[in-house]
Amino acid sequence: MADSILVLNAGSSSIKFSLFVERGGGLDVGLHGQVEGLYASPRFIAKDASGSTVGEKSWSEGAQFDHERALDYLFGFIRGELSGFRLAGIGHRVVHGGLEYTRPVRVDAGVLARLDKFVPLAPLHQPHNLTPIRLLLARQPGVPQVACFDTSFHRTNPEISQRFAIPEELHDAGVRRYGFHGLSYEYIASVLPTFDAKAAAGKTVALHLGNGASMCAIEAGKSVASTMGFTALEGLPMGTRSGAIDPGVLLYLMDERKMDARAIEDLLYHQSGLLGMSGVSSDMRKLLDSDDPRARLAVDVYLYRIRRELGSLAAALGGMDALVFTAGIGENSVEIRDRACRDAAWLGVKLDAAANGRGGPRISTADSRVSAWVIPTNEELMIARHTRRVLDPNGIRESPIREGFPSAAL
Repeated sequence: MADSILVLNAGSSSIKFSLFVERGGGLDVGLHGQVEGLYASPRFIAKDASGSTVGEKSWSEGAQFDHERALDYLFGFIRGELSGFRLAGIGHRVVHGGLEYTRPVRVDAGVLARLDKFVPLAPLHQPHNLTPIRLLLARQPGVPQVACFDTSFHRTNPEISQRFAIPEELHDAGVRRYGFHGLSYEYIASVLPTFDAKAAAGKTVALHLGNGASMCAIEAGKSVASTMGFTALEGLPMGTRSGAIDPGVLLYLMDERKMDARAIEDLLYHQSGLLGMSGVSSDMRKLLDSDDPRARLAVDVYLYRIRRELGSLAAALGGMDALVFTAGIGENSVEIRDRACRDAAWLGVKLDAAANGRGGPRISTADSRVSAWVIPTNEELMIARHTRRVLDPNGIRESPIREGFPSAAL
């Protein structure tokens, strides 16, 4: 009986999943999908490796459908799809591992309690990442779980890159730059040798451009610097997040606008970024299609910040051999890649417009001193690989999903 690994990525209103199966020493995706619209208009969809829908269900608007009920339904579905396979373990994306967790770790109650302490550092993600782990520890204790962290890849950043100019006591207490989107960057670093061996051994700036956005300087496969810092709020403007902002603005908001911490948190995480600047949408596709001048301004600011950060990261690397675009906007927006590459001409990037229009993978000319690439990320596969390494499935006894997983009336 072959092993399988389930990967879960839980957000505030969704649980994304991928089921990987062991074949020929590698991992192939068998199923993927999500339960979305939790607490509002719940919907489940599952697709097989070919993209064909193999499961779909919707519930009425306003249904009391939380993460627990979503897991209940998801596990019931997966239980019916595991014929011929055994569940070796479950891997989870967890945004913050703090200073303590520099690599993936098997989760028990003690680990979970320590990960809870990082919730204030990633309030938009961490609580939701931990919810399925907590539920499954209680209800499926025989199924091993592994937490994989978005911060781990950046622990190779030199000390000078991690420091804020604050008293040492605060730095020692953990107030430092952590960096995020590490699972995505780690995947890019792992596959870059198959695209550009020179860049993989040299200096690369990767752009993870999605609803959350960041950039990372990678040298010989290791993270050197990142645009994100203490939280996933710093750096580039994002869908609804502000990105870098003068700390003095926060003092002003407290003193003059009488805003408390929670109001400022809501402003910076949910009302800013592309949405805040445009007043139109947080969706880059809608902004690029809009005639509203505020939408164009939001796009211009977004690209200006990419240009600024690219110069900073190239300086941190001491040069640059390649530029890599990934994630939703990076992989799909011809215009954003076009403008970003043209802005990087001074660094040696020569855009091949036709190749960019086709989506790459190489979108720079043959004589470009700095190559440019479009490489789809695969955080789920990275998590599955880590989970397999941590658990060593060849030595794990079968851990079936128990029929006793709690069931609510759906």
